[in-house]
Amino acid sequence: MNKTELLNAIADDCGVAKKDIEKVLKSLTTAIHNELKNGGKVQIPDLGSFKVSERAARTVRNPRTGETMTSEACKAPKFTAAKALKDNVNNK
Repeated sequence: MNKTELLNAIADDCGVAKKDIEKVLKSLTTAIHNELKNGGKVQIPDLGSFKVSERAARTVRNPRTGETMTSEACKAPKFTAAKALKDNVNNK
């Protein structure tokens, strides 16, 4: 499902205009981005939680040349699915 299909599904389910749903979706993603950028955590009941994990610097190998190099430490967003979502996917 892409963004357009998601907007259509939500608009049909809620009976709201697609442009209004698009504004809400944009606002939701902006809020999540800002909270993660500030090092916070976002929990959405029955869906899951977003948080930032720290990745340490490590030695990596270029598969094409075989050359070894070091990757820098960085922060990466991480999503953990809620139990309700896992159960739904597994038909429980």
